[in-house]
Amino acid sequence: MIKHLTPHGNSLALVIEKAVLRLLGINRKTPLNISTDGSRLIISPVKNIKREKKVEAALMKVNDRHAKALKRLAE
Repeated sequence: MIKHLTPHGNSLALVIEKAVLRLLGINRKTPLNISTDGSRLIISPVKNIKREKKVEAALMKVNDRHAKALKRLAE
């Protein structure tokens, strides 16, 4: 998809279609991380660290409680 920047006040804006926003789970309130690798602009949603830690803790709890059963299932 080729895009052009759009004038927005004294700046330029990149307009992203709704279909792409839906696909990525982004809305106007989603914080975005903007970085570069030196030749590309990289825009990605900011990770929810609190949520990721909560999910990781839940996984550890399940693994601790059911390690033997999970190991048997994997065999």
